[in-house]
Amino acid sequence: MRYLNDDELKIATNFLFLSMAIVVLNQDMNHIKNGNFKINEPYLELIEKMTLLARKERKKLRKIMQDKGMQVIQLNKNDSFSSFLFLCHGREEKKNYFNPAIRKKVEEVIRKLMEKALLSFQDSVAVNN
Repeated sequence: MRYLNDDELKIATNFLFLSMAIVVLNQDMNHIKNGNFKINEPYLELIEKMTLLARKERKKLRKIMQDKGMQVIQLNKNDSFSSFLFLCHGREEKKNYFNPAIRKKVEEVIRKLMEKALLSFQDSVAVNN
């Protein structure tokens, strides 16, 4: 049974997957810094920009969630599934996600962040020329 409306659930899941994407970006940044890249600066700049965009977006979502009294809590995680509890004004909804589906959703978030970051780099190059 659904206890959160579509808008509340969308905000909470966006916050959840964006938070996961930030963790992945931070891990990737460490891999690039410690890897055998000949020229790592462009990759680091891209990931830094993506992380900045993600944090700004997550900050907006966090504000909306605070205003609505919303929380996302991880309950369980095993090899196949992860469970989360979504809270909103005393209402709660438990959702189970198949881990490969989480991975796919986080990948989508990262792709969107990459597009935004690359567009912002293009805009800054166009302004400087």
